[in-house]
Amino acid sequence: MTFPRPPGRRLRGSLRLGSLRNQLLRWLLIPLVLLVAVDAVFVYQNALDAADLAYDRSLLASTRALAERVSVRQGRLVADVPYVALDSFETDTLGRIYYKVTGIHGEFVAGYDDLPAMPKNTPRSDIYPALVYFYHATYRGEAVRIAALYQPVYDESMRGIAMIQVGESYEARSELTRRILLETLWRQAALVLAAVMLAWIAVRFVLRPLMQLRQAVEARTPTDLSDFDPALVHREVRPLIEAMNGYMTRLRTLISGQQRFIADASHQLRTPLAVLKTQAEMALREDDPRALRDIVASIARTTDATVHLANRLLTLARAEHGVAEGERTRLSLADLAQQVGLELAQQAVKKDIDLSLEAEPDVEVEGSALLLHEMVSNLVDNAIRYTPAGGRVALRVKADPAPLLEVEDTGPGIPEGEREKVFSPFYRAPSAQAVNSAGTGLGMTIVRDIAALHGARITLDDGDSGMGLKVGVWFEAKTAVKAA
Repeated sequence: MTFPRPPGRRLRGSLRLGSLRNQLLRWLLIPLVLLVAVDAVFVYQNALDAADLAYDRSLLASTRALAERVSVRQGRLVADVPYVALDSFETDTLGRIYYKVTGIHGEFVAGYDDLPAMPKNTPRSDIYPALVYFYHATYRGEAVRIAALYQPVYDESMRGIAMIQVGESYEARSELTRRILLETLWRQAALVLAAVMLAWIAVRFVLRPLMQLRQAVEARTPTDLSDFDPALVHREVRPLIEAMNGYMTRLRTLISGQQRFIADASHQLRTPLAVLKTQAEMALREDDPRALRDIVASIARTTDATVHLANRLLTLARAEHGVAEGERTRLSLADLAQQVGLELAQQAVKKDIDLSLEAEPDVEVEGSALLLHEMVSNLVDNAIRYTPAGGRVALRVKADPAPLLEVEDTGPGIPEGEREKVFSPFYRAPSAQAVNSAGTGLGMTIVRDIAALHGARITLDDGDSGMGLKVGVWFEAKTAVKAA
């Protein structure tokens, strides 16, 4: 059984959604990789800062060691720096060491006289209590880091401040930088790989209930429309399962209605069709023209009754399933009642029945014009059918206290104990059968179903004069609209 997709309900992009697992992994891993990359940059930068701080401290220690070897001899500033000390410096730093000692008057004392001077406006390092400055320079074609330390000189022959400069090539720092970079990249790559594996396992584990639900759906037989247990899936997915269960309930109701309609139609149509077949066979065997004419007339009446029954069955099926041709619109109850009255006026005239309309013109309701027309037609048709000749049928539309459509007749009425039963399909009250034995017993069932579709309720009462039946269809206030 195939049901068409309602217009406008097609899911946008349903063909482009792809795998839920892949989407979850992308949304988890892409931001994670970006965060890890940013974190790697910061970790690398912090490691470099720590390395620079350590090497600067080592460079300052070398500068202080050299400053301790500066002394005043015979009125001159001298620096006693043996090669063994320089070798120890180079061994400690794994780089080339350059130094320069400048006297209190700016004169060259010892070391490399062409070592780059400290640039102006070089900030003093606040990390160390010593009066030291660090700066970058290029010396002999390579980058060097130089520490410039001001060393006080106190002697009887001179007083002042000398400058001790020690430069170090970047070989050791570059090697440490490469090692830090490689270690950072390897560590972050291992972290990303571990995160990918954990995320894949987590997503697979989290989606397991959905996979089990899919298997349960695939394993079901076409006739199994029972509900799924929402507790089998995560809380966020339960509204979807509940919606599916609601749809299954509506589907069960629809299929049950169709099965009931097929059963009712086959049961109710079997008798008139059998009568038609018998009448046709009798007509084939009849030679008397008068008798043949009577049989044909009987076939016509049976056919009319069968057509009436088939129409009622189709209307009942349409009402039970909520199938209305066209959209729900605002319509005037007075206009609807007037239209039905004009359509059935000839039927009332044939029975000499006074058919009247009392309607307030400013009451509108929202609903299906086709089904509401069918409901009013059934009410008025029933009233005319069961009202004796010379009787009265009144059709009324009122606005207060709630929108009301009322049909009152002077027929036999329905005993109070039978009023609930007349809404059952094919049930006919004994009083109705005594007046009209050719009814289908579907009129009030159709009225009930159409009223339910529009949120209306039905009341059955005695007529105002104490005889007959008064049927009221009360619409809810939210479906009623006052005309401007």
